[in-house]
Amino acid sequence: MNIANRYEQSAPELRGGLSSYACRMAPYGKRTDLIVHEEEPFNAETGLAALAEGPLTATDAFYVRGHGAVPEIDPAAWRLQVHGIVERELELSLTTLREAFREREVTATLQCAGNRRAGLITIRDIPGEAPWGPGATGTAMWTGVALADVLSLAQPRRGAAHVGFDGADLCPEAKPAQRFGGSIPLDKACRPEVLLAWAMNGEPLPAVHGAPLRVVVPGYIGARSVKWLQRIEVRSTPWDGYFQQVVYRLLPEDGTPAPGAGMPLGLVALNADVLSPADGETVTAGPVEVRGYAFAGGERHVARVDVSLDGGAGWSQAELLDDLGRWAWRHWRITLDLAPGDHEILVRAWDSSAATQPEDEAALWNPKGYVNNARPRIRVRAEAA
Repeated sequence: MNIANRYEQSAPELRGGLSSYACRMAPYGKRTDLIVHEEEPFNAETGLAALAEGPLTATDAFYVRGHGAVPEIDPAAWRLQVHGIVERELELSLTTLREAFREREVTATLQCAGNRRAGLITIRDIPGEAPWGPGATGTAMWTGVALADVLSLAQPRRGAAHVGFDGADLCPEAKPAQRFGGSIPLDKACRPEVLLAWAMNGEPLPAVHGAPLRVVVPGYIGARSVKWLQRIEVRSTPWDGYFQQVVYRLLPEDGTPAPGAGMPLGLVALNADVLSPADGETVTAGPVEVRGYAFAGGERHVARVDVSLDGGAGWSQAELLDDLGRWAWRHWRITLDLAPGDHEILVRAWDSSAATQPEDEAALWNPKGYVNNARPRIRVRAEAA
């Protein structure tokens, strides 16, 4: 099904078409071709054409997922508190972070847990959830300091097992209203790839992406990369706030959101999608280049991408493009010889653990619309020149 049609069917306010809705506004320095799902708090995904521009996603095209208004923070007055099960509590300014610790860069893909939810909504409605397509993901070069270096200075004590992050954005949807927060296991927090970042793609971190400082947790769902960071708490248990205990959890088909219900979401599942041609597009018969992305998440990497024109009876390997490192997606491409007529293009990615994507979206449906990593398929019509 055409992505625009998915949105129009699952969200009546978008029946005018994706592009007309996307062009209404471009706040926070964003491009006008973002697909806006919500204006306040601002939630928007990257269009497929922008994702296809290259392996790094332009900052002004990068998706935005928020649960509250963008807070106004004075970088000069801002301080980061580090406390909890530590030998030494810290209060650090942005200047101190820059001067006292080694600067690091990590190229990493972030992906919303609701990426590709629109496909699940076509199976059964998911009330109250935005119909995110395949653009709730992006890859950037992040600059900052390793969280591990800050924790080393604070010296976690015996009993420490998790590291929690408290943002400055107040989120009215929480019950009761509270700031956004989350945590990751201490073992992951001590890995060198986890950053406290102040720059994105070589430029100062924009306000909408968490300035003056955000967490970047490669391989985990975007919700763990807390923005507008103001407090780090070393804990014995996972974060007990609303968003980790109620919102970002995978419920059974008949489940109801409640504290601790279902499974907590953490590592990103293997996923892939087609960036061009678009679903429903008419192309010229003959050689047609197909492009897309694949992302393994977790500690894995993309090993292979296959493409089929006969419903999965036979497969051809796509070429994997720029390798930006173990924490980033891989763009891929393949040229298919399309005879005049209608064609369905089916894609599957494989990761380094020999896992591949599930075949059926229907089997993945859940009440929050998370983790749709089914094999993508698009339909195109080839016409003679």
